[in-house]
Amino acid sequence: MSSVMRSPGAIAPAPAAATPSPGTWAGGVEVAFTINGTFTELTVDPRATLLDTLRETLDLTGTKKGCDHGQCGACTVHVNGRRVNACLSFAAMHDGDTITTIEGLGTPERLHPIQAAFVEHDGFQCGYCTPGQIMSAAALLAEPCGPANADVAELMSGNICRCGAYQNIVAAVQSVRQQG
Repeated sequence: MSSVMRSPGAIAPAPAAATPSPGTWAGGVEVAFTINGTFTELTVDPRATLLDTLRETLDLTGTKKGCDHGQCGACTVHVNGRRVNACLSFAAMHDGDTITTIEGLGTPERLHPIQAAFVEHDGFQCGYCTPGQIMSAAALLAEPCGPANADVAELMSGNICRCGAYQNIVAAVQSVRQQG
């Protein structure tokens, strides 16, 4: 245990500032968006990414932090129906937006068709990239895409699977595309 010696008349250091509670960051930016069907208002650090806000402030931890540089796709979410890497986007940019995370795509009782297809086709191994892969695949269903497996692979190329489950991921996507 160490002690700090002060000379007589020395000024004591100021006490540390209290840490603001989540959603009330002092000096922050107020944002309001709809996340997974729920309207949410909060104050965010203007430097906070959408990914960190989802995970750390809103406790939506299904969206994964992989590379934190927009290279792996683990953090893919939907913003106004389009896929977005949440690590590359500031939360403050999304005032008024509608955001869907993996938690809002389906439920264990009622899986989204792409979630069910991933289970059916074994489209995952370790599972870390799976939320981003599923969110990207769900968005792909509404995008122009050619019929070939290579077309699907190209549109999914922003999502990396270190386990190498790519064939099964493409099979899952193709099975849903053929149903609808």
